[in-house]
Amino acid sequence: MTRDSAPDLLVLHAVRVLGFADTPEVAQRYGLDPDQAEELLRDFEARGWAGHSAFAGTGGWSLTEPGRAENERRLAAELADAGGADEVRDVYRAFLPLNALLLQACTDWQLRPTAGDRLTVNDHRDADWDAGVLHELACVSRALTPLADRLGSVLTRFRGYDARFAAALARARGGDNAWVDRTDVDSCHRVWFQLHEDLIATLGLDRHAQP
Repeated sequence: MTRDSAPDLLVLHAVRVLGFADTPEVAQRYGLDPDQAEELLRDFEARGWAGHSAFAGTGGWSLTEPGRAENERRLAAELADAGGADEVRDVYRAFLPLNALLLQACTDWQLRPTAGDRLTVNDHRDADWDAGVLHELACVSRALTPLADRLGSVLTRFRGYDARFAAALARARGGDNAWVDRTDVDSCHRVWFQLHEDLIATLGLDRHAQP
């Protein structure tokens, strides 16, 4: 049976996967009440697990190192209780080749090599080049669906990544280039980055040590 996560874990974990977010964003990530999220965030701040900072007119929450450790401790306990560690690890192994494809597609979206400069910025005037990138992203999207289903069968908080990715891809294919790789919208790259962070946090891995 799929396991539902406790609200306090979801709030702490939302800050982890979002990286830096204000209270409404944290609450929205898992459909929680904003007042409850605010109360929990203030409690985490008092415990030294989260901090609020402001920069250039924007403010948000991020986890401290003790907060990241607490997040991973809770995630590990939840995964053990759900009995899904082997399944999540198996999904992660299948995720890694897709991760390489996604990163290459995003690079190709940003750069369009020429004979004289392999780092030429993609001006998106080559429709065939962009269509090829979008095709690669569509292949990633199709492969993501069964993996998301497997993850969602273990923990409900994993649900929705495939739908978000497909929605971003649809907007990109409709002509809005921002939905491939921008970080200020729920783009393909942003959704994928959050899924990757979710997986490595759940499994207690180091992103920088991953292939």
